Amino acid sequence: MIDEYIRRYGRRLYGLCRSLCPNPFDADDLYQETWLRVVKHIGKYDPSREFEPWLTRICVNTYRSALRRLARSPVLDFSSGEDKARFLQSLPAPEARDYTLLYQAVGRLPDKLRLAVVLFYFQGQDLASTAEILNIPVGTVKSRLNKARKLLKEALADETDGLF
Repeated sequence: MIDEYIRRYGRRLYGLCRSLCPNPFDADDLYQETWLRVVKHIGKYDPSREFEPWLTRICVNTYRSALRRLARSPVLDFSSGEDKARFLQSLPAPEARDYTLLYQAVGRLPDKLRLAVVLFYFQGQDLASTAEILNIPVGTVKSRLNKARKLLKEALADETDGLF
């Protein structure tokens, strides 16, 4: 049964992992950890509901847990939230040939905005699915997407001023 899910959803899940993790090795780890959690919790899956939103929620929650562990890591002892934000923003964003500036700008968004953007725009989730995955109301998803669009518009305007 799990093999069928991996065959059917593995490619999209890996795309989500690459969108969330700039480093391909971290994306691989997230992908594997997500499937391990799926195997562990498959008994909790309600077959009357769609599998992909459930899988995506596990992936996002696994990603969030990894970020929390990283923030609490004694190796990376952040003295303030600004230090953490600066560190996370310094990580390279995933690159695509035609969308490098966009990916970099998305990578600099605060986590809660970036997650909404990745799920809605990059993974093609609808508002309801994005809200369910993030465990927030649909109105909050709309608000976060709106704020993210404004921030991206400003960031991309600043980035492209010298290009034209």
